[in-house]
Amino acid sequence: MIYITRKYLDMGENSSRANNYLFVFIEVFACEGGIQSYVKDIFQAYSTFKEDIRGEVFLLRDTPNHDNPYASERLKFHYFKSLWPQLGRTRMAMALLMHMLTQRPIHVFCGHVKLAPLVAMVCQPLKIPYTVITYGKEVWEPLTPVRKTSVQNAAGIWTISRYTRQLACAVNQLDAVKFQILPPAINGDCLTPGNKSTALLERYDLAGKKVLMTVARLWSGDIYKGVDVTIRALGQIAQIFPEVKYLVIGRGDDQPRLAKLAEDLGVSDRVIFAGFVPNSELIDHYRLADAYVMPSQEGFGIVYLEAMACGIPVLSGNDDGSADPLQDGKLGWQVPHRDENAVANACIEMLRGKDKRCDGKWIREQAIAQFGIDGFNRRVCEAILVANNYSAMGK
Repeated sequence: MIYITRKYLDMGENSSRANNYLFVFIEVFACEGGIQSYVKDIFQAYSTFKEDIRGEVFLLRDTPNHDNPYASERLKFHYFKSLWPQLGRTRMAMALLMHMLTQRPIHVFCGHVKLAPLVAMVCQPLKIPYTVITYGKEVWEPLTPVRKTSVQNAAGIWTISRYTRQLACAVNQLDAVKFQILPPAINGDCLTPGNKSTALLERYDLAGKKVLMTVARLWSGDIYKGVDVTIRALGQIAQIFPEVKYLVIGRGDDQPRLAKLAEDLGVSDRVIFAGFVPNSELIDHYRLADAYVMPSQEGFGIVYLEAMACGIPVLSGNDDGSADPLQDGKLGWQVPHRDENAVANACIEMLRGKDKRCDGKWIREQAIAQFGIDGFNRRVCEAILVANNYSAMGK
């Protein structure tokens, strides 16, 4: 067990760099996704700390972002994207080495296992501890030897769910004691229940319909999201709810295959591909749903929390990190993620609305109590203090 025995600003010979942290990420602003949202929440939490701490952020694939709301005197950003990817990597590696030598940060937070070898190569000779942040599938399979060693040698490992910790330890021989579970957060002030938008009902012709919804990337490499399984389940669901529609939000190269599948199964009139929806419209789209359905394999699944915060019952897979947001089935339905019959049966139960897990007010309260933004800010602060303690103890 780690004990923090003194304030982290009182660290003897290391006190001159006690407020100096470094974060290294691949990309945060160049694209949108669960990881990017999670990292932005970390930045937001960092800005809430009462202590006078400083940090710098290196971003490999981002360009200078003048609208960056997280930049401040206490959190400075450096961008290394180049037209030639190798040049960007070289520039960041050189800047990282120079920063280590001149600034001597007390701790480095490595934002992806792909960056771990670089961070380890620079940190270890200088005896600067580092933490590797993990999310899901990138550590569910055996890592390359150099990445595996770099993660094994880290002072700490952050991850977002019990499942990712369990699987990462099993396949990559990682020390479970080094892990801190830092689940994503939801902002209950922004994500709220509400009436279905008349304009959106007209846009998608959903008036009087029972609406199932999924928000996911439609990439051919992400078929685990389960959109195809839900499409296969629609025929059975329609026998009980003839008015059922399936609204799919997201874009990607797998959409033609999914559209062809719906056509082949005779349910193309029930499937609506909405494409990309900006964040400003996403809440109104969630409110269209009578049930959120994503029989997936997720590292966590922030979308489940978003739906629950809007008072929407949810369905997930039963063998992944979604056990955490769904609290092991207490707040939603967990089914075998490739079982269309199980998905159909669960959707029918959800649309009937008789189960407690369909009580929108209750599931919202439960989700926010466990995963609200205030709790997340507190957990980030505690995790940084623990990381700081590695330096104090000379690890």
